Amino acid sequence: MTKATTACADADADASISPFRIDIPQADLDELDERLARVRFPDELPGTGWDLGVPTGYLAELVDYWRNGYSWREHEAALNQFPQFVTEIDGAQVHFLHVRSPEPDAVPLILTHGWPGSIVEFLGLIGPLSDPRAHGGDAADAFHLVIPSVPGFGFSGPTRDTGWNPNRVARAWVELMRRLGYERFAAQGGDLGALITPELGRVAPESVIGIHVNAATLGFQPLGPAPEDVVAKLTDQERQRLAAIGMFAAVGSGYMAIQSTRPQTLAYGLTDSPAGQLAWIIEKFKEWSNPSAELPEDAIDRNTLLTNVMLYWLTATGGSAARIYYETGKYAQAGWFPLTRSQVPTAVANFAGDTAIRHWAEEANTIVRWSEFDRGGHFAALEAPDLLAHDIREFFSTLR
Repeated sequence: MTKATTACADADADASISPFRIDIPQADLDELDERLARVRFPDELPGTGWDLGVPTGYLAELVDYWRNGYSWREHEAALNQFPQFVTEIDGAQVHFLHVRSPEPDAVPLILTHGWPGSIVEFLGLIGPLSDPRAHGGDAADAFHLVIPSVPGFGFSGPTRDTGWNPNRVARAWVELMRRLGYERFAAQGGDLGALITPELGRVAPESVIGIHVNAATLGFQPLGPAPEDVVAKLTDQERQRLAAIGMFAAVGSGYMAIQSTRPQTLAYGLTDSPAGQLAWIIEKFKEWSNPSAELPEDAIDRNTLLTNVMLYWLTATGGSAARIYYETGKYAQAGWFPLTRSQVPTAVANFAGDTAIRHWAEEANTIVRWSEFDRGGHFAALEAPDLLAHDIREFFSTLR
């Protein structure tokens, strides 16, 4: 599939940065329509709901909306309203948004998405963070925003070699910020972004003024059984999170097992079947959004969900994105975990359903701020952008 166009398609593999604009060929959209028109849906057992995965009736209705109610061109145009660029770093094409604030003293901030997310996660934060004055905020809290697609994801994919683990991505981010002229910068990320972002504080502590994470897991919660003496000191809320971590390991981590071990086998279904790619992603938005949301679109706008899926489908990077789980596992086995302690000031924001626990977070990070929210969820940038933006502003206001 043709992915998009750049202003300098034959750029050498150097430090050059080229303007980029998304321009998906109509033939690719027509092919998607044809595939959606002939989806072969599986049978399902009666009365099982979401217990076995995405219900056939729900997915069939969502596929119909994708084909007949959703407009890619509308959302393509919305994405193209933001300045986009590509550059090659360590052998990978890196696609990113770069939105400079109108405020001259704005702090550079790099935002890193998770899986199964994308740069779409952050679109609602761009205005409030880059131009707070226009959104009822203080001009002193403005940021210059750099929002890259993680190598292997979307227009930064597919990757062309092995080894793209969180540490290597963090090193690429340091180089990206250097190329943009940002020697000192702030960093924020959720989910996979909450693995990559703390790594910035380990590989380049002299460059990172502070780290803010949400939906944090590895390095922010126990890996394996928790010692009884520690459990005895936890709050009721923390014990509930510990139980949720155990439940996730028992019944919610199947996707991680396959992506960590056989991503290539999975890639055939994700690349060949749009319904398969949709189901693989939409289940996680159902499972991980605010627990009070009955359906994914009760927490996040349906068109936004589909735009996120489109970035995987149109670039054929479902398998490539999954490989970072395999690479992270290899890196951990090679001695990355337990993590060395980051000395960079770190803030944690827990939204509804998040499971970071301060005791374990403080073992690997210098925690200086801890926020709890009963609204939002795992995809906080999409579910509660107002709360997330406010927490980011407040934290970095103490470090400017």
